[in-house]
Amino acid sequence: MKPMINSTRRPRILLLSAYDAESHRQWRSTLQAQLPEFEWTQLSLPARYFSWRLRGNALSFAFGEQEILAQHYDLLIATSMVDLSTLRGFVPSLARIPTLLYFHENQFAYPTRDQQRENAELQIVPLYSALCADRVVFNSQYNRTTFLAGAKSLLSRLPDFVPSGLLTRLESASVLPVPLAKPREQLMPRTHSTTLEILWNHRWEYDKGPGLLLAIVRELNAAKLDCRLHIAGQQFASKPAEFTEIESLLQRHCTQLGLPAATFGFVDSAQDYAALMASCDVALSTALHDFQGLAVQEAALAGCAPLAPSSLVYPEYLPITNLFALGNDDEATARTAVKTLKEWQRRKACGESLPRVDLEHYTSPELVKCYRSLLLEMIEQHEGRGEAN
Repeated sequence: MKPMINSTRRPRILLLSAYDAESHRQWRSTLQAQLPEFEWTQLSLPARYFSWRLRGNALSFAFGEQEILAQHYDLLIATSMVDLSTLRGFVPSLARIPTLLYFHENQFAYPTRDQQRENAELQIVPLYSALCADRVVFNSQYNRTTFLAGAKSLLSRLPDFVPSGLLTRLESASVLPVPLAKPREQLMPRTHSTTLEILWNHRWEYDKGPGLLLAIVRELNAAKLDCRLHIAGQQFASKPAEFTEIESLLQRHCTQLGLPAATFGFVDSAQDYAALMASCDVALSTALHDFQGLAVQEAALAGCAPLAPSSLVYPEYLPITNLFALGNDDEATARTAVKTLKEWQRRKACGESLPRVDLEHYTSPELVKCYRSLLLEMIEQHEGRGEAN
């Protein structure tokens, strides 16, 4: 098909991020930086007040950004948190351009807090948006599978007047991960000491498994394993209570073994964070949910051997040697994970290599080509229909 895009101007894309968490910012910033042939306009709302943000973002965008939304665009890209069906009702001009909905996560597989558990609206809003969009894209096969299964289950529980075949068009949704940037500097050599350097680099929130992390720290302490566990990652105004004990136990562990103190807290400098990843041997995840696992993937690209639960998205790109089985409780799972860490510490002490993973196919040059093709295809098809009319 010959391109129909006017070559005298760059196609204009409006991108809306309704709950602009760190991974969402990384995704949209990468697209804008790597696809300069498009003219980008991006609007975002901060990642706080989750329930209000999910239900109120259409109101915030439509009436708070009227002038920007009223401009001409060739394509609308929205994150799955955007209440697309309501927004297109508020701003009819947005209903006349092709729309791509991108799922970083889905509420069907998200470990909700008790007060959110029975709130079906958290699931219905993204479902309406998916049905309203022209194309739907997920960041992983796990995300796509759990969304479709969850939506099917939700529809089966509704009392009446649920049209059949609603999800048929969503079954063709594609998978395009968030592109990762290659490390800017050459990988640093790991230390020649016997000490295993472990990195936990996730958000300090309940869905990243602080209970399991605490259980692992207790096991490491009890075993007096020759290791240091560095705790990094984004923090917020409040943090799970487990981190207070985790900090105390890690300090005690390093003191007893005569090791320098490990990192504990968010690393502000991107350069320092890259250096921390490059100096560690292992990237540990204890997540209760991960729909792509950017923290693990970035650390793996920096040369860490990933160690993650044998569930969620991880089996999509990690071999069984880099997964630990989930037990009936955190203590049982922690024992399994620490058994692997003990073996990896032994291997390091003997000069043997750890099971690192090649994730080059997640880096920007590979995936950006796929994004470029998809965006051009959607714009060209829309312009083709306009020509036909």
